[in-house]
Amino acid sequence: MRWPLSGTPDRAAGPEGPGDVAALDREHVWHPYAAVPQPVAPHVVSRAEGVRLTLADGRELVDGMSSWWAAIHGYNHPELNRALREQLEDMAHVMFGGLTHEPAVRLARRLAAMTGLPKVFLADSGSVAVEVAIKMAFQLTGRGRLLTVRGGYHGDTFGAMSVCDPVNGMHHLFSGVLPEHVFADRPPREYDEGYAARLADLLAGHAHELAAIIVEPVVQGAGGMHFYHPAYLRLLRELADEHGVLLIADEIATGFGRTGELFGCDHAGIRPDIMCLGKALTGGYLSLAATLCTERVARGVGVLMHGPTFMGNPLAAAVANASLDLLEERPWREEVRRIETGLLAGLAGAATAPGVRQVRVLGAIGVIESHEPVDVPAVQDVVMRHGVWLRPFGRLLYAMPPYSIGDDDLERVTTAMTAAARSLGPA
Repeated sequence: MRWPLSGTPDRAAGPEGPGDVAALDREHVWHPYAAVPQPVAPHVVSRAEGVRLTLADGRELVDGMSSWWAAIHGYNHPELNRALREQLEDMAHVMFGGLTHEPAVRLARRLAAMTGLPKVFLADSGSVAVEVAIKMAFQLTGRGRLLTVRGGYHGDTFGAMSVCDPVNGMHHLFSGVLPEHVFADRPPREYDEGYAARLADLLAGHAHELAAIIVEPVVQGAGGMHFYHPAYLRLLRELADEHGVLLIADEIATGFGRTGELFGCDHAGIRPDIMCLGKALTGGYLSLAATLCTERVARGVGVLMHGPTFMGNPLAAAVANASLDLLEERPWREEVRRIETGLLAGLAGAATAPGVRQVRVLGAIGVIESHEPVDVPAVQDVVMRHGVWLRPFGRLLYAMPPYSIGDDDLERVTTAMTAAARSLGPA
């Protein structure tokens, strides 16, 4: 039965073609990190399968982004589809307050076993997972400041924004209303004793007011795709223990194998007090995140004042379990090493392009950093002519492809990136 709404269009009548979709998008949709109206129209996608996006005009593009790093198994995967269909037959959603269900419980148990952190709070996005982590730290310690490093990105909500880079980050417009935390310089790629000493002094000077240290392990994602030495994570773990400060690892971008280890913290052999997970958790199917913590943190916090409406959503939990099944079954370490080798070889030629400052690769992450900000539409035109989809930002052109990408498609991605690098202006 259809319920008519007075004064609204017939909901059964949708756009008739790609032109209608594009026009209605321009009329009604506000896209991420964009103005209204958006200066450059987005491309209409009609299908996604494997590692390819099919546009409404018939073009096929190899997706080098894994849909913002989430679709690690590729698109339209039969096992993930099956998990959703089977769960839908039982229930799509029930509230998590006062109720529970098998998919969420099984997921929490698996995440606890994978991380060594036994208590799991299921959230609905990465930013919310960070907010929950910050609340845990504040409630447990009774202190209200955090220490982090410059160049970081932790999400778009207010608590998360407050620990993003305050100068060069995308949230500088809100600097006057955000809490002021303590920022160390961005950690170097190689270990530096002088930097380590300055970091230790900074933490010691503020330890009395700090609830926690929060960092992205090994890779700083949307804050600049910067890689740093794992020894700094070990140092932060030691300093946190020395001064009675919690350590929060934001593994939303780095979790589930992207850097070559299951989690970024594994490069340093440390366990944080609190960990945030998201993005690849459901294989790119549904929004789901998790904040995990030690028994000590959970019991010390007591009643955590947070409760998303869609917390523990059964569909999301079911597809997350299926995604973790796939991760356990597939040789993801070998796949990520193969991608790393292909990125290193394929991007080597871009390093000598006049406009390029640096090329860097870690695991299934390949980055070309330019001297000047990238003209996003112009660079996207270049890579799309090569049959590839990438989304540059700032001075960065980067790829984080699905683990299932084949060698030929990976070569297409690196060829497109190299061509785009050569199209950049001189330094």
